Amino acid sequence: MTVCRTRQGEVRGRTSPDGVTSFLGIPYAAPPFGALRFRAPAPPEPWTGVRDATAHGPTAPHAPYAPPFDALIPDEVVPGEECLNLGVWTPAPEPGAGLPVLVWVHGGAFTNGSGSASAYDGSAFARDGVVCVTLNYRLGADGFLRLPGRPDNRGLLDQIAALRWVRDNIASFGGDPGRVTVFGESAGAMSIGALLTAGAARGLFHRAILQSGACHHFLRPPSAELVAARLAEKLGIEPTPEAFDGVPLDELLPAQAQLRAEVGADPDPARWGEAALNMMPFEPVLEDLALPGPDSGVDLLIGSNREEYRLFLVPTERLAVFPESSLRALTAAYGLDPAGALAVYRAARPGATPGELLDAVATDWFYRIPAVRLAESVPGSYLYEFAWRSPRFGGTLGACHALELPFVFDRLHDPSYAPLLGSDPPQALADAVHGAWVSFAKTGRPGWQAYDRTHRTTMTFTGDGSGPVEDPRARERLLWEGVR
Repeated sequence: MTVCRTRQGEVRGRTSPDGVTSFLGIPYAAPPFGALRFRAPAPPEPWTGVRDATAHGPTAPHAPYAPPFDALIPDEVVPGEECLNLGVWTPAPEPGAGLPVLVWVHGGAFTNGSGSASAYDGSAFARDGVVCVTLNYRLGADGFLRLPGRPDNRGLLDQIAALRWVRDNIASFGGDPGRVTVFGESAGAMSIGALLTAGAARGLFHRAILQSGACHHFLRPPSAELVAARLAEKLGIEPTPEAFDGVPLDELLPAQAQLRAEVGADPDPARWGEAALNMMPFEPVLEDLALPGPDSGVDLLIGSNREEYRLFLVPTERLAVFPESSLRALTAAYGLDPAGALAVYRAARPGATPGELLDAVATDWFYRIPAVRLAESVPGSYLYEFAWRSPRFGGTLGACHALELPFVFDRLHDPSYAPLLGSDPPQALADAVHGAWVSFAKTGRPGWQAYDRTHRTTMTFTGDGSGPVEDPRARERLLWEGVR
């Protein structure tokens, strides 16, 4: 057993045979319940003696994913109030090692997920000379519901508190607090997109990797208030923090899940505001979300998967039956002219069904175009596209949302990834993707040329000859000029 000192007290970790030491379940903030419910995170209480840190702590309360996603997306639920905790994996658990640090912010549509899932085990990063940290933050109503008199974006405040813990403590675990890279996927990447311009986060990280999310998804206050009123109505309470505090979790969590399903089934802007278009009722609440610009001081690696939206169309069997009328309506809702835009998309995909075209259009709106715009706003950024196609569902799942995760963490054989990966995924591709992330954390360069408006260099990870390409699908990108 190995002991490291934090500002709150000493923690005892476990060292594996390959020389990686993990410290799990370390509190970075006090339990966010009782008098601290719906408030900014408070410092954790110090302890005496050596605290055991050999098992993951509780996760933020959340309902399981709905079928069929419960069988496809890694998740972990560990009950308990001390849920604002983190894990550390390090090859050199001692002060002075000065290793680069990667801090993982998990995804899950701001309502699901945890940093405790085995899918996010940081051992491979530590093996390759990087200290890896994963964290849990508040989700759903506790993290993102707008409530009068209480701070917005408590989940983001949790992430900032965790980054402050890293700044103050990571040197004891062999990390360099001056070389911190945050990385996240989906809601985790969208969180990082918000943190890039948050004054409270300035200086807490120096590089950022945004996977399938950028500076795009947020709710303005009027939309967030519509969501709060609807959830309160569903629970039969007033939309106040005191009223929500009195709702047991076994009632609140199912109601949150039902609310999210209702938004997806009936995305009416009059009822949900911006949540209807985003199809996520719990998101950061902001007046606006500006791109960080050239003076951000943060190195960026940004990207998306080529067929993100197939995760939401193929397992639900919507890909084959999605109607042309709905495709045209959604294309218009995204701000495009359906006739002209769909002609461009069809020209690049002869014979594509309406469902396949929806995947292309929605992938661009939700993921690819926000990534491109962020790269354009910060000179010197690096852009990638993950294009390896899963063999699952007869090969129709494609390069879907979340598929890059096992390659990033170099955990192709973690059982939780098998439903997405199928059998025999290419280790060479994991070597390339994981290696690029490690290189970026160490040097600020992932191994290809930076993106610029002239060449628009984009690394494509295909598994059979990955390499940088110039301006993929340029005509489709131009369609989105001027569209939010």
